[in-house]
Amino acid sequence: MDNLLYFLFLLSYHIFLQTLPFHFCNFAPNSFPLDKKTIAVDFDGTIVSNAYPDIGKPLLFAFDTLKKLQNEGHLLILWTYRSGEKLDEAVNFCKKNGITFYAVNKSYPEEEMSTKISRKINADLFIDDRNIGGMMGWGEIYHLLIGEKNMSKRPHLQTKKTKKGLLSRIEEMFKDQNDTDV
Repeated sequence: MDNLLYFLFLLSYHIFLQTLPFHFCNFAPNSFPLDKKTIAVDFDGTIVSNAYPDIGKPLLFAFDTLKKLQNEGHLLILWTYRSGEKLDEAVNFCKKNGITFYAVNKSYPEEEMSTKISRKINADLFIDDRNIGGMMGWGEIYHLLIGEKNMSKRPHLQTKKTKKGLLSRIEEMFKDQNDTDV
């Protein structure tokens, strides 16, 4: 009887998790669905080489990757140290290269900056040259986001084996128990 109650609890919990919006759950890279993510992207050292206050040269595949992500329906936010005229230059440079951001230095276009709220952007993912481990290449970023495995030789970026699903584990639990009952 206890096993049946445990099974029903796990099953109802699994169904409950399926109904939660994605942003309430934490997922490891390559294990999350990439349905319309909000992606915050830095400018200097990330989209272009770091030449602040000037604009550096575009990094290889940066605009191609951003265009592909945008074409797949993802929202791109420019999240940069730049402000004022230097920010306008960066935004215009990106527009000339085919990228128009959903928002710039804010979580959504209508957001008004205030000292009462955090400056941190509300995004699902952040792409920044100051990541731990440094900036990976844009091709590698794209492959990581769309779920292709083992694109990097960096150990911290390699994907882990996926765990079995909840129902598979429950099925094995009852199978093991039935094997011992015989």
